[in-house]
Amino acid sequence: MIYAELDSPIGRLALVEDDGGLAGLLLPSDRLDGQPAFRSSTGLAGPLRSLGQPGQNAVLEQAAGQLEEYFAGTRQVFDLPLNPPGSAFQHAVWQALRQIPYGRTATYGAIGRRIGQPKAARAVGQANNRNPLAVIVPCHRVIGAAGDLTGYRGGLETKRWLLAHERAHA
Repeated sequence: MIYAELDSPIGRLALVEDDGGLAGLLLPSDRLDGQPAFRSSTGLAGPLRSLGQPGQNAVLEQAAGQLEEYFAGTRQVFDLPLNPPGSAFQHAVWQALRQIPYGRTATYGAIGRRIGQPKAARAVGQANNRNPLAVIVPCHRVIGAAGDLTGYRGGLETKRWLLAHERAHA
């Protein structure tokens, strides 16, 4: 595992590569003792530096480039090799998140129906919260049933910014 950091309009991000794919995109809120911390499928897994070394490779360079395009408003879809840790259910939810069009939103219930689990809105919310690839796997596009902004690992202000950014460039 290796990682690289990237400055963005929402703060300093950390990109984590593992086994040929992007395994994590850490938000500014993903910090322990001031250091980036990798969010595994079960929660925070400890300081990033204990999970890998800083470095650079083709996956990290490609991810950084595509994120820069996204923040510039010129990229709407990410095309990266992904390797996030997670359960089969979490992967199904994350795949459904990638189907939400840029600049649009979906509810937790709609995601549950999309994956064949119409009564799993709460479990979808938990999988959404454990998404290790925020922004790239767009969990910020998921809202409450009444259309309200609900929790976001990066904070509601970041979620608001991401949604407004996409609406402005859609």
